[in-house]
Amino acid sequence: MRNDRLVPGLILVMIGGIFLLHNYGYIHFHWMNFVYLWPIFIVIGGVNLIFAHNRSPWATIIKVAVVVIGFGLLVFGNFGNREGFWPHGYYSFRGNDNIDDEDNSDDSSQHNIVKVEGNSFFNQPYTTDARIVRLNVRGGGTTYNLSDTTNQLFSAATKEFMGRYDFSHRKEDSVYVLDFSMKKNHMRGFHWNSQKSNAATFKLNVNPEWEINVETGATKLNFDLSKFKIKSLKLSGGAASFDVKLGQPLAATNVEISTGISEVNIDIPQNAACRIQTDSGLSSNQFDGFNKKDDNNYETANFVSAKNKIYINISGGISDFKVHRY
Repeated sequence: MRNDRLVPGLILVMIGGIFLLHNYGYIHFHWMNFVYLWPIFIVIGGVNLIFAHNRSPWATIIKVAVVVIGFGLLVFGNFGNREGFWPHGYYSFRGNDNIDDEDNSDDSSQHNIVKVEGNSFFNQPYTTDARIVRLNVRGGGTTYNLSDTTNQLFSAATKEFMGRYDFSHRKEDSVYVLDFSMKKNHMRGFHWNSQKSNAATFKLNVNPEWEINVETGATKLNFDLSKFKIKSLKLSGGAASFDVKLGQPLAATNVEISTGISEVNIDIPQNAACRIQTDSGLSSNQFDGFNKKDDNNYETANFVSAKNKIYINISGGISDFKVHRY
């Protein structure tokens, strides 16, 4: 066997072995380890180049050992459960932290912001004609939480350490549109602090039907939507961790998930009718209580006869997708 093919062949064998063992439940692989440990592949490539023309036994042993140790960290490490997304902490901006803007819904900018020492509060009053509301969330490097209700149409409380959040609202025909985004700020001074991170906690009104669109980069998202009427949910992220709990569906509740290297967990009610369509590349799928119709389609037993249904479309690169019934 040619020595220069040893390391690439060994890498392919180990990747295939990891997927097989994970899919059959023998190991639990933390997919977010790719986010934190991707430099391992640079180390493997560098060692292979250094010893490319060295065919001695000890050089081969070193190359094999680096691959085995690197994949051992990827498989058995628990780096994916860290609180933050960056391994060495955060840069924190120090701007005008003590700002108190008067709440004025008639302001032409349509921004309602109260900012105190890096914290912000956003509110949009509820009106009875808000029957369908579209919430657009953009920005990574943030933890997003949603579970509680509010008498307002929408409210958010944030912690800011790397930028600032921006909120605006408008009306398109009969649909209320709420835009919430992370805006990068020019940093005037910085400090290291591994305990600090950006975070936004949302509250929604239970009366409207909600269309929720989230576009993020490196993000941790925890949405308990079981109290709300969800018309559609779209999640798009790179290196992300998505945990979503849905309630009873409307006539059609559409969920679309597109990720890079991510962990995605979705909980649906035990009696909810649901169909899953996947185009998930090298991803691992676990769909509890579903019948496999073909290679890319799964359904609950009551899907055909049910009046209200959940439709889940999943696409991703190297991700871990799980759908549970509660």
